[in-house]
Amino acid sequence: MRNPTGLPTRQQILDFLASSDSPAGKREIAKAFGLSAQQKILLKALLKDMADEGLIDSAPGRSFHKMGGLPKVTVLRIVDVDDGGNVWAVPDRWEAETPPPRIRVRERKRGALGLGERVLARTEEAGNGWIAHPMKVLAKASEQFLGVLRKEGPMLWLTGVEKKDRREIAVSDAGDAAPGDLVLAELAGRPPRVMARVVERLGDPFAPRSFSLIAIHKLGIPDEFAPEAIEEAEEVAKLPLGDDREDLRHLPIVAIDPVDARDHDDAVWAAPDDDPANAGGWQALVAIADVSFYVRPGSAIDRDARRRGNSVYFPDRVVPMLPEILSADMCSLKEGQDRAALVCHLQITPSGALKSWRFTRAVVRLLANVAYEDAQALIDGSSPSAGREGDVLAALKPLWACWGALSKARAAREPLALDLPERRVVLDEQGRILSVAPREQLDAHRLIEDYMIAANVAAAKALEAKKAPVMYRVHEPPSREKLVALKDYLESFDVAFALGQVVKPATFNRILDRVGDADFRPQVMEQVLRTQTQAYYAPLNHGHFGLSLGSYAHFTSPIRRYADLVVHRSLVSAYKLGPGGLTSEDAANMEAIGQRISQFERRAMEAERDTTDRYVAAFLAGRVGETVAVRITGVQNYGFFATVEGIGGDGLMPVRDLGGEYFRFDEAVRTLTGETSGDVYALGQRLELRLAEANPVSGALRFEMIGGKGAAPPPKRSDRVIKHRGRPANIRHQGKKRR
Repeated sequence: MRNPTGLPTRQQILDFLASSDSPAGKREIAKAFGLSAQQKILLKALLKDMADEGLIDSAPGRSFHKMGGLPKVTVLRIVDVDDGGNVWAVPDRWEAETPPPRIRVRERKRGALGLGERVLARTEEAGNGWIAHPMKVLAKASEQFLGVLRKEGPMLWLTGVEKKDRREIAVSDAGDAAPGDLVLAELAGRPPRVMARVVERLGDPFAPRSFSLIAIHKLGIPDEFAPEAIEEAEEVAKLPLGDDREDLRHLPIVAIDPVDARDHDDAVWAAPDDDPANAGGWQALVAIADVSFYVRPGSAIDRDARRRGNSVYFPDRVVPMLPEILSADMCSLKEGQDRAALVCHLQITPSGALKSWRFTRAVVRLLANVAYEDAQALIDGSSPSAGREGDVLAALKPLWACWGALSKARAAREPLALDLPERRVVLDEQGRILSVAPREQLDAHRLIEDYMIAANVAAAKALEAKKAPVMYRVHEPPSREKLVALKDYLESFDVAFALGQVVKPATFNRILDRVGDADFRPQVMEQVLRTQTQAYYAPLNHGHFGLSLGSYAHFTSPIRRYADLVVHRSLVSAYKLGPGGLTSEDAANMEAIGQRISQFERRAMEAERDTTDRYVAAFLAGRVGETVAVRITGVQNYGFFATVEGIGGDGLMPVRDLGGEYFRFDEAVRTLTGETSGDVYALGQRLELRLAEANPVSGALRFEMIGGKGAAPPPKRSDRVIKHRGRPANIRHQGKKRR
C-alpha cells in the first residue's frame, strides 16, 4: 500500500532494490513507481531518511542497495585466495558507511581468477554470506595500497600495513608525502616491475599517540564530526535538566572506572533494603548518563553517532561516538556536578535475584569518581580512610556487601568463565611506550560487571513487560560443527568431551576444571573461546549463552554504544519518561539497525586489536636479536605462530627455519613433527626463540631458532631484493617467502 503522498513505502523500495537486476538510483526508483516531478523531490528526502535509518546504503553511481546487501549484478575485485582454494572478492567500489562484504566467488574454471582481477558477477545471498557467479572478466583497475613511506638511499619504498602482505614497493611519485608518512597509493605495472604512486597523504603514524591512524584509515572509521553535529552538540549541552526529574543528589553515588577512562557513563549505589518482604536483601541503583535527552532521533548528532555505531578506544586516542562536549563533559557523570541520568532502581534478594526494578529520569551528583585500583585498596584496608576517603569507603562498603548477593546469583547460573588477560599499553605524556602488560583483574572489576549485568537484565525485562522494542544483546550457543572441532582438539590433550549432552556454559567450565593448571590451559581457554559464536545485536531474543541469561540488552554505555542509546529511547517511550524516545520508524527497523551496529562493533574490535599489535611490535622492536620466552598459539603447514609471554603479539616461526629435515603437519591435532628427529611443535608448547623482526607498521613479529639446528641469521637487506632477469625487482618481501 502506498503512502498518502503517492510515494512507495520503505518496504516497497527495499523489495524493489532486492529484486533489481541492475544498480538502481533515484531515477530508476521514480520510474518504477511512476512518480511525478513533485513526488521525486519527496523521494529524495525519503531515500536520505532511509540511509540515515540504516535501511539502505549508497553504492557507486549514486545507486542504492539494501543495507548490508549488494546489487544483483555488480563489479567485484578479487582480494584473497585461501588455503582451500576458495576465491574471495569485495565490491570494486564501496561508498557505503558499513564495511564491505566479503563474497565467495564460484569459478567456472579453477584457478582462473587471481588477486586484483575484476569481474562482472551475479550475486546471491547464501546463509549469512554472499556468493558470486562471474559473468565476465574485466580489465584490471589500479590497485590501491595503504602503506608507510620509507627512504633508503635515493629510493623511496612503500611498506604495507597488513601482516599477511610482506611486500615493499618502489615509489615512482610520492607527491607531497615524506618518509614516515602513512599514504594511500595506486599500484601500476605487472610483477616484478610494480611501482606505487601516492594519491593521498594521511598523516604520520609514528608521531606521538598516532599508531591508531593506520587502523582508522585502513578500516574507514569516521574520525571527524560533521560541522552541524558539533554546532548542535554545543547547543544541546546548554539544555536545562528540567524540574520533572527524580532528585537523587542526596545519595552517595560513586563511579568506579579505569584510571585512564575517557568518559564516565555509569555509577552505582547500594544500601540494605528496609522492605520487610525482602529482609536481608538490598536496594541498589545503577545511574547511566541520560544520552537520549541530549541526542534526539534524526538530529545531526544522531546521524553521526549512527554512522559510527560505537566509540573506538586506542592506546593513543579515542574516536568517540558523540562529540567531546557530550561524551567527555555533559554526558559524563562527574564528581560534584549535577548530571542528567536514566536510573535503574533494583531490589535484590539475599540470594542475588532481581525482585523488582523501575526506571526513572533523575538528576545525580556523584560523591566521587574512583579508579578500580583505588576502590580495591580502600576495601582491602591498604589505603587511609580518613576525610574524603572515609566518605568514599562508607559508600563502597554496602556496594561490596550487595555484590556478595549478586555473586551468589552469578555462581548459581554458572556463566562461561574464561580468564583471558587483556593487554594494556601504557604511554607517557609524550606518547612513548612505558609498558605492555596484562590488565590486572580485581574484585572491583567483577563488582561493576555484576551491577551492569543486573541493570542490563532489568532493562530487557522492563521492555518485555511493556511489549516494547528491545535491542537484545544476543549470544547463541555454539554450532555442532564447532563442538566437533573442539572435541577433536581436546582429544589431543586426552581431555574427554561428549557431544551428545546438552551444552551449557557450565559444560565448558568443567572442561577447564579438568585441565586445571596444566601448561596447555591458556590455549584450551582460547579454543573454548573460538568455539563460541559471535555476539550481535538484534530485536529477536535468542538469549545470551555466555552469561547464561534468557533476556539481556545493553543499557549501561550509551555514550559509547548506539545499541544502548536505542534501549534508552525505548525505555523513555515505553515508560513515558519525556522527550527523546524511540521513533516509530526506528521501532520498525530494529533488525537493520542491529545488523549495522553489529558490523561497526566488529570493525572497532579489529581496529583496537590491530593497533595494540602495532604498539606491541614497536615495544619489542628494541629487543630484535634477543631471546624471548614464547608460547605456541597456532600451527600451520608453513610454520607455527607464537606469542611473547606476558606481553602478547603474535609472530611466525617459519617451518623452513626449523631444520633441514621434513616436518609433517598433522591438521587434526595441530602439530609439526620432524621425520628424522621426531621433534614436535604443538599448541601450548613453551619455547625460547630469537626475535628476528618486529614491524610496527603491520604489527607482525617473526622468530628464529636459537643457535644450531635450523638457525638462520636475519636476512641482509640485499638478500631481500627479488631478482628478475638479472635486474632488481621493485617489490621486496620483508623476510623470506613463506613456504
